[in-house]
Amino acid sequence: MDAGLEAFGETSRLEQLSKLLPVSAVIATVCILYFGYFYLHCLRLFQSDLAPEKQNSEMLARGYWQTVTFHVVTTLLSYCLLRCIFTSPGTVPDGQGWELKPDEEGAEGNEHEGGPQLVEKKHTGERRHCKWCLKYKPDRTHHCRVCNLCVLKMDHHCPWIYNCVGFRNHKFFFLLLVYALLDLSLVSITMFDTVWWSTRVDVSIVTMISLLFGETLAMFLLVLIIAFLSFHVWLMTKAMTTVEFCEKSLKKASYNSSIYSRGFYGNVCAILGPQPLLWFLPLSFPEGDGLTWPPSKESQGRQSLLQQRGSRVSFSSATGDEAQTSRSSRKKGTSRST
Repeated sequence: MDAGLEAFGETSRLEQLSKLLPVSAVIATVCILYFGYFYLHCLRLFQSDLAPEKQNSEMLARGYWQTVTFHVVTTLLSYCLLRCIFTSPGTVPDGQGWELKPDEEGAEGNEHEGGPQLVEKKHTGERRHCKWCLKYKPDRTHHCRVCNLCVLKMDHHCPWIYNCVGFRNHKFFFLLLVYALLDLSLVSITMFDTVWWSTRVDVSIVTMISLLFGETLAMFLLVLIIAFLSFHVWLMTKAMTTVEFCEKSLKKASYNSSIYSRGFYGNVCAILGPQPLLWFLPLSFPEGDGLTWPPSKESQGRQSLLQQRGSRVSFSSATGDEAQTSRSSRKKGTSRST
């Protein structure tokens, strides 16, 4: 276990066995689909019960490429699943000026000299802070009560991996959905032939029910994964996390107004890494430390424009008040002279 996992506190987190049940269900589902696809479908295509001269070459070729493809995708899926579970999503570091000191509670609005320029603040203009971790919150950071820590660029807490999805494991989670989509599509499409075969030949009832159950389970999960992955692709292109999406829903704000948007390419790179050729491999990861998220130039332009409009409105209102005051004073002087 590396230093990152030790800092994450894996031992104490995994001691809560009751909350590991969803993770166990995911692992059990992977094992069930693996058994149904490889042992009941792929091995049938190899026709090991027939002599070599009687084997169907077309079925044999399908068996080879389907077996290799299935094991490659399943290996990548398993790797990303383990990394999602055991990789820290990233948290606010110690000793870098993020600690909330007792003598600073009354002056939260004043940022430290040379410190990061934060975008997200309270409505009073003060810096956001966590009352549980006793630290200031960087932009896009939220506290997870299940993991009991502040998560950098928190997307959501996922009970199926018993971990938060954040800055450091977001790519693993996204690729987990991609590989699950590929695996389930392969199982649903190619195993249907074996399911149909089991209903036309004399096989055991256990084999037929197992194939039917595996096919139904794969198709059901495929529909769910398509919907879930589509949502996360949309979030990625909009430079939003699930938490930020929910906040916009509560405020009834526009979903096209993320201040962190860098354009389509930049938004994808913020999750899948700067190398497009490695986007769909668990290798190249996003740049940065997850602590600073400067707003886009477009949002900065909108903000400066709003500030200019506000200053104009305040200036015109002040001018109007001065004119009204001068008129009232002139009226009073006229009435006194009469």
